[in-house]
Amino acid sequence: MAKEIVSNRLAGKVAVITGGGSGIGKASAQRMAAEGARIVIGDLDPAAGQAVAAELDGTFVEVNVADEEQVKNLFSTAAEVYGQVDIAFNNAGISPADDASITETGLDAWRRVQEVNLTSVYLCSKYALEHMRPRKSGSIINTASFVALMGAATSQISYSASKGGVLAMSRELGVEFAKEGIRVNALCPGPVNTPLLQELFAKNPEEAQRRLVHVPMGRFAEAEELAAAVAFLASDDASFITASTFLVDGGITSAYVTPL
Repeated sequence: MAKEIVSNRLAGKVAVITGGGSGIGKASAQRMAAEGARIVIGDLDPAAGQAVAAELDGTFVEVNVADEEQVKNLFSTAAEVYGQVDIAFNNAGISPADDASITETGLDAWRRVQEVNLTSVYLCSKYALEHMRPRKSGSIINTASFVALMGAATSQISYSASKGGVLAMSRELGVEFAKEGIRVNALCPGPVNTPLLQELFAKNPEEAQRRLVHVPMGRFAEAEELAAAVAFLASDDASFITASTFLVDGGITSAYVTPL
């Protein structure tokens, strides 16, 4: 899937990426750096985050995205090091095994997923806006999911609800701040070939197959394909796109497929 990047459309931009140490976040950091952006990686895993930041000649900030002071520090550090914040890719999230059917998922599991997947996007958007509003420009990209638009074949009740919240919040922020020159969009991936999905295949091939059968293209996305969409939304090529539901899902939300 890798392609040579010839664009320099993010030159002079500063991008803050949460969950940037792996998966879609890492691929997006690499893509935006290739297009000229300066990169700030926020991640809970110091080893992974520092490795990506070092590879891209960027900056790493260890952050628990559910902690307000740590999120505030992430964006303040980006502004202090590079002078500005132009792009916020609020991507960090979890999908733990104890988040399943509503009949099985306990309140603690529900709350943990909501904090990491939804409250973190609220916090990251809030503190990104603090740096974008004085400059009257910026692009915020929040990772939602195709399950924000349709029920999941295998229930993850808190995950699905959190991603629905991300989608609704992104629309509202996009509308509210459009006149200030700040765009906010929700990226809605279909199933993506990440370490999390590979782990699912190893543990439960039947469950993984239930996900794959719904994808018209017959395969899962690669992280680099999502990164290309992120770079587009971050760039001026997307200058009239805000408050959008930006689907990169291989057609899954448009398909009718009888479940296995």
